[in-house]
Amino acid sequence: MKSCTLLGAVSLGMSLATQAASTTVKPVSLDECLQQAFRNNLEIQIIRFAPELAGLNLAGSYGAYDPNFNFNYGADKATQPSQTGVGQVPIPGNISWSQDGSMGLGGLLPSGANYQFNGNLLSQRSFLPGTTNYQAIAPAGANVTLTQPLLRDMWIDSARWTISLNKKTLLQEEQSIRAQLITTAADVQLAYYDLAAAVKGVEVQRQAVELANRLLLENKKRVEVGAMAPLEEKQAEAQVAQSRADLISAEQVYNVAQNTLKRLLTSDYGELADTTYSPVDTLKPQPYPFNRQESWSRGLTLRPDIIQSQLELEKQNVTVRFRRNQMFPTLDLSATFGLSAQNQAGGAAYANRDVIVGNSLNDIADANYKSYGVGAVLSFPLGNRAAKNSFRAAKVERERLILRHKQLEQGIMVTLDNEILAAQTSYERVGATREARIYSEAALAAEQKKLENGKSTTFEVLRLQRDLTTASRDEVRAVADFFRAMSILFRDEGSTLDRLGVKIEAH
Repeated sequence: MKSCTLLGAVSLGMSLATQAASTTVKPVSLDECLQQAFRNNLEIQIIRFAPELAGLNLAGSYGAYDPNFNFNYGADKATQPSQTGVGQVPIPGNISWSQDGSMGLGGLLPSGANYQFNGNLLSQRSFLPGTTNYQAIAPAGANVTLTQPLLRDMWIDSARWTISLNKKTLLQEEQSIRAQLITTAADVQLAYYDLAAAVKGVEVQRQAVELANRLLLENKKRVEVGAMAPLEEKQAEAQVAQSRADLISAEQVYNVAQNTLKRLLTSDYGELADTTYSPVDTLKPQPYPFNRQESWSRGLTLRPDIIQSQLELEKQNVTVRFRRNQMFPTLDLSATFGLSAQNQAGGAAYANRDVIVGNSLNDIADANYKSYGVGAVLSFPLGNRAAKNSFRAAKVERERLILRHKQLEQGIMVTLDNEILAAQTSYERVGATREARIYSEAALAAEQKKLENGKSTTFEVLRLQRDLTTASRDEVRAVADFFRAMSILFRDEGSTLDRLGVKIEAH
């Protein structure tokens, strides 16, 4: 990450009145704060799960191509009783045994084709009790069938549709991480600038208290020697009290700024509760080459939300393509290749049952008996209203997303235009407030000399003291506002990470 060099040294100087004795003061640069936030910020840690979950969903969608294996086995025994046939001819009973086994492997190919491998083997034998009249048979078969859609589900089907959507969802979630990093970086910058301004604000109020106390002491001396009316001493006392109240308010702003920065830098606030951050980077605005067209170009290409919107539109294009395909009739071309065998024997075949089974399997292995087949199936729903209306709805949704994308683009352009104007104005305010503070210092110094010579009043000096304090506060705020405006501009351009040199690894 680039080191961030800001202008105008900022330091605490001395401990604040509200700071506990056990507090640890830690000088810190903006770059150190950013690195600490990227490591520890809770929002970043939470959003990092989003691409992982999207990646798992994408990997799961490829399960549509996992083959399905099945195996079946059965055995049974049956006894048939003897019967009397036509003409009183007895039909002897028999006993039969059979074992039947089959297995299959089938699934879907990325082309949309379905495949199925099947194999089966039947071993059956029977005999007449009290005789040697055995019968054995062992039919076997194996075949493969391939079915390829030619219209519906040919160039896109439900599986490919889902995979395409999940791929783009993963890209969107990666942009979510980038968006959170940009937001966190900008929030850290804003908090750092606010803390630096709060430190300066406390210093300004301390100086105001010192000026008020100094005037009060001088007025007391003048009252004691009769050179000044007691009313002017009371006016100075009132200003001291007001300055102290303003200092307390400034310290409160400082404490809130401390906590705001700490929250962004840690996942355990308790660890930093007794740490006081002291900004060390300088805050001194420099002219920036504002260019509206370049800002628009960055905003319309780099912002995570515009990229996510574009991906959402691409997802809808895939959906429109899928819905259009589903309106076509089903026309499937299938091809089948099979092998078969059947061996049988009688008499003493019981003893040779295994031989018969083996012969059938050998016939399959040697492909002695083959079969081929091709076919086509055409089907379509009459009216096809469901598919047609789904297609129309998908196109309407695409039009809505196109308009939303244009609306987002327009909003970005207006926002960046306003932020460029705000940054330019902030920079101009820095110079104006600096001049106002210099003039206020000169006016106060001149008025104090007049008071010392008896040519002015405490009221005028107090007024100029207040003017100086206000001018100093305005200058501090103007400097912070300029850096805030630049940070917000870069954030809304989507260029914050690029300017910081932060790279994100794609999944």
